[in-house]
Amino acid sequence: MRPGFLLLAVLLAAPLTGQKAAPRRDELAAIERSFDDKLTRFNVSQPMELLGLTRGVYLPGYGAVFTAELSLLQGPVISPFRPKVTKEEAVQIRAAKLKRLPEVRSLLRELLVASAASLDSVPPEEQIVIGVSFIYANWEDVTGLPKSILMQARRSQLVEVAMNRQPKSALDSLVKMREE
Repeated sequence: MRPGFLLLAVLLAAPLTGQKAAPRRDELAAIERSFDDKLTRFNVSQPMELLGLTRGVYLPGYGAVFTAELSLLQGPVISPFRPKVTKEEAVQIRAAKLKRLPEVRSLLRELLVASAASLDSVPPEEQIVIGVSFIYANWEDVTGLPKSILMQARRSQLVEVAMNRQPKSALDSLVKMREE
């Protein structure tokens, strides 16, 4: 074998200088399953309804992004035997969803921290992002209820919280949150 060919093969097999390993698909899938589990088991007596499965992607140079679509509360099912929701039920469901929002925000922050601690292959300067879209029935009054919540923070900052080097209260200033 020629030495020049061997050197070329070694150089091509080695990662480029500055190139970092990306998270493997199975790592992202483990985080997706964890999100699904935590979202569906959040409150067993009044569960949230996860529509589809959480999806995660890694964007090189940016970070890991996870998205989910859910209803804050499983509501009544409209059927021929139950053609509409009463006004009283609609008011109760709305109040329960408004009450649940702070708990969901807290859960999403916890999921950010847990995923940052698990995704070692995401560089520390990159982001961990969670985007949740909420589904509402056409009979619901959605005033004051968000259509979506987007949370993101640098992985290194989230790891500091996960390792107890920063208090959990620091998440309020570390996590960028946008609601629409």
